[in-house]
Amino acid sequence: MVLQAKLVLLACLILSSALIQISEAGEGGIAIYWGQNGYEGTLAEACNTDLYAYVNIAFLIQFGGGRDLVLNLAGHCDPTSNTCIKFGPEIKTCQSKGIKVLLSIGGAVGGYSLTSADDAKNVANQIWNSYLGGTDSSATRPFGDAVLDGVDFDIEGGSNLYYDNLAYYLKELYDNQTTKTYYLAAAPQCFYPDYYLDAAIRTGLFDFVWVQFYNNPPCQYSTESGISLLLNSWNNQWTPAVTNKLFLGLPAAPAAAGSGYVPVDVLQNQLLPAVRNTPKYGGVMLWSRYYDVQNNYSPSFANDVKSDNRLFSIMSKAE
Repeated sequence: MVLQAKLVLLACLILSSALIQISEAGEGGIAIYWGQNGYEGTLAEACNTDLYAYVNIAFLIQFGGGRDLVLNLAGHCDPTSNTCIKFGPEIKTCQSKGIKVLLSIGGAVGGYSLTSADDAKNVANQIWNSYLGGTDSSATRPFGDAVLDGVDFDIEGGSNLYYDNLAYYLKELYDNQTTKTYYLAAAPQCFYPDYYLDAAIRTGLFDFVWVQFYNNPPCQYSTESGISLLLNSWNNQWTPAVTNKLFLGLPAAPAAAGSGYVPVDVLQNQLLPAVRNTPKYGGVMLWSRYYDVQNNYSPSFANDVKSDNRLFSIMSKAE
């Protein structure tokens, strides 16, 4: 009887471990970009919807080449007048709910580039001291004492050089402290390899890669090709290239991008079932909070992002 009881206990532990691993593998979250439209509501309002697991504050539009860091949050605040400090408590509200808040650097419009490895190291230190865990008292901190959870690379212009160095230097700063976990994310275009971020992504340092499957007809959804081009890019190009979590980057409304919008029914019934059980699946990234509010997009599929049909299958086999 003792041996039988031990065998039953061992079997339960093995099953429990398998269920946890499967559940974690299939559990997805939604990442959202916030900050580029003054009519999208506050950061705290976005987080209080409980829709998002990650929020990218967009954008840090100037860095590198010895320039000062410049934050642009559209109509939300003016860093030069120190009015962005009001978002410090809102960042903490988001983090208290378990939401990771990252600083997105780059964007489609801005003056940014890295001129050397040493320049990348300087920018890493500037970002660390201004937005992350740095203790340099001379640094300007637009969000006050709020400490963001990491950096998102959304590089869409300028030179493509030294972003791998920037990733290495940020990771070095992350690893030199033990008080908090910090993350690296990247938002490449789906056309592979991405011109600006390929070298950085190949470092294997990025925790999250939310690929922009829009504004790129060869690798996005369309009514003519359906999901086939997107799935080919996901399965055959991006899944092998990404070390950690891969996200499906989509526009949150037809007006959010020039092309690539996926209707909710297609997303729910075709696209998510095809990607959410792949081993590196992390969830869905949306551009942006403003368009998500206008289109009521993410509330329509939030449960589908997180679900995993394999869990029921394994439990049934165990009974």
